[in-house]
Amino acid sequence: MSDGIRAILFDKDGTLLDFWPSWGPIAVRAGTHAARGDAALAERLLAVAGIGLDGRRADPDSVFAAGSAADIARVWIAAGAPGDVDSLTHELDAIFCAAVGDVVPVGDLAAILGRLARRGYRLGIASSDGEAAIRATVERFGLEGLIDFVAGWDSGHGGKPGPGMVLAFCRAIGVAPEAVAVVGDTLHDLAMARAADAGLRVAVLTGTGTRARLAAEADVVLGSIAELEALLVDPAAAPAP
Repeated sequence: MSDGIRAILFDKDGTLLDFWPSWGPIAVRAGTHAARGDAALAERLLAVAGIGLDGRRADPDSVFAAGSAADIARVWIAAGAPGDVDSLTHELDAIFCAAVGDVVPVGDLAAILGRLARRGYRLGIASSDGEAAIRATVERFGLEGLIDFVAGWDSGHGGKPGPGMVLAFCRAIGVAPEAVAVVGDTLHDLAMARAADAGLRVAVLTGTGTRARLAAEADVVLGSIAELEALLVDPAAAPAP
């Protein structure tokens, strides 16, 4: 292992999972549910979350790209969704967890992460999704023997862009933050890594961020996690941020 990196903490959506094929349809489903079938309200809720009716959007820092179910619920209740934040949060978490069967991985996750694990890297997942949905994703893609740690917005470590998830990962596996590479697709992921003094901040382009936007905060920008093993084996071959 090179440059002292001994562990890798991955974001989930947009990093392990291809964001738009996975979350575009789920976003529309969630917005329609929150609007209780009111089409005009659903369109407004999706718009304030940064999503169009086609399940796409332009703003990489929208609440749907970087926020938790609780964050989305707060925005939607403020925009006129019926009910209350706590109830809608639980409903959205249930929708997101049930949608695990529909998500699209960026590649053969078991193969990609398996190669990293065999090289001795400890692996974790830190997501703004709920912990139950993360664990369901791990199970769906056969990653149980590869992932040493998971943290969601509801795991008690705080949310992104705070450092809590990274520091909890470090405590769980017994490494210092400077030995951890954090891999994600948003500025929230990279800010979390910086706040924790992680050893390497890696951005990927399978999510909501653009190269131009992510490069300012990343040590390196990759097309996807499929390029991560080569980066860690030979840092000199890394592309410029």
